[in-house]
Amino acid sequence: MKASPATSANPALVILAGSMLVGSLGISLATVALPALARAFAAPLQSVQWVIIAYLVAVTASIVALGRLGDLLGHTRVLILGLAVFALASLACAFAPTLSSLIAARIFQGLGGAVLMALPISIIRTVVPGEKTGSAMGLLGTMSAVGTALGPSLGGITIEHYGWRAGFVTVGLVAFMLLAMAVIVFSRQPRRETTASAAIDWFGSLLLALALSAYALSMTSAGDVLDARMLFPLTAVLAALFVWRQIVTTSPLVPIVLLRNSRIGLSLAMNLFISTVMMSTLVVGPYMLSLGLGLDESAIGLVMAVGPLTAALSGLPAGRLTDRFGAARMLPAGLAQIVAGLIALALLPQWLGLWGYGLALILLTPGFQIFLAANNTVTMQTVAEDQRGVLSGLLGLSRNLGFVTGASAISSLFALNLGDVELARAEPSLIAHAFRLTFLMATALPVTALMADLVRGRVTGPGSAKQI
Repeated sequence: MKASPATSANPALVILAGSMLVGSLGISLATVALPALARAFAAPLQSVQWVIIAYLVAVTASIVALGRLGDLLGHTRVLILGLAVFALASLACAFAPTLSSLIAARIFQGLGGAVLMALPISIIRTVVPGEKTGSAMGLLGTMSAVGTALGPSLGGITIEHYGWRAGFVTVGLVAFMLLAMAVIVFSRQPRRETTASAAIDWFGSLLLALALSAYALSMTSAGDVLDARMLFPLTAVLAALFVWRQIVTTSPLVPIVLLRNSRIGLSLAMNLFISTVMMSTLVVGPYMLSLGLGLDESAIGLVMAVGPLTAALSGLPAGRLTDRFGAARMLPAGLAQIVAGLIALALLPQWLGLWGYGLALILLTPGFQIFLAANNTVTMQTVAEDQRGVLSGLLGLSRNLGFVTGASAISSLFALNLGDVELARAEPSLIAHAFRLTFLMATALPVTALMADLVRGRVTGPGSAKQI
């Protein structure tokens, strides 16, 4: 594959990296605004939580279909459309007069965010040489991790000084700047014409969106509104109908050959596992810092910033290591480092206190970056160009399902390890005990991924996969 000229590669990389950043910020930036929103709209927390849920469900439900749309209409054209939708929706969020209108705007912001988190991965191989793909994937992984982890800190500072609306204005203006750059940089690329046979499976898209929405709602705190006992069976039925639809239709949303490919399936499963672990550090970590180590809010923000700072410093080196030694070799190395980092996170805070927590993050975060760069590179090498959009959408889907699962399941695991004691009244030693058990148990996910990857390596060999 030919790379774009060097003169256009850097601006294109800025656009793709910036898109990943603002798309991830859309998930995490609003989390810290919930108390301010509850006060501003005089609404209960159960209602305000839909500001988060609406974005997560919109992203999760639409990311595969929008990735497929990129395959059909052109990846850069759909990326420009996604930036425009995200930017306009962000400003609509900022000026929303009611909570209902804010939630509606968040749905449209999530649709734009789905494009921003899916298509950069499919575009990256057209703007860098093949031997630099790992480094570029490392950059995208850095921006995704930084956006997810930086949102609460950035949002807290913005809200404290300028109010909750300022956060949406800020991310919207950044999206408008990226949109202007994208129109200039990508305008000279040839347009891809849609053929009669190249159509989106709208019925399959609807089934998938309904299945993913049911799953996301069942795993979030929307249980007071919708019964998870009903949503889990509904998810299974809708997922089965989606698979059936992909088998019988002539224009599947997800080509069945992708679903049957063991290499792709394992890569997506590993992505889900590791994203679950990544989110768990964000939702469970503050409990340990606040109730276990006795830090105030400002100190917690500083400690939590160690993660994004380490991610920013380690993303590009992780990509370069992937280019130098090969994605197939670096993938198990990243998983092994994640295992070591989780064990350190479980044990070091008890032994070294605050310093132990920070050291564990410094060990753990580069493992995430190595895994993301290597796994994305391995996965995208598996398919031809006309299927990269849907596959990048599937990678984004597995990542977001991991975020939703981590936010719910790992929090529930922490509460289970805590027992019947009320969280606010728990002794620091009990908080530390529950935290330790939670992350020792969480190591089962990367350990499972590591063993599966080692088995795959023995079966398929260390070489790159043949495109399908």
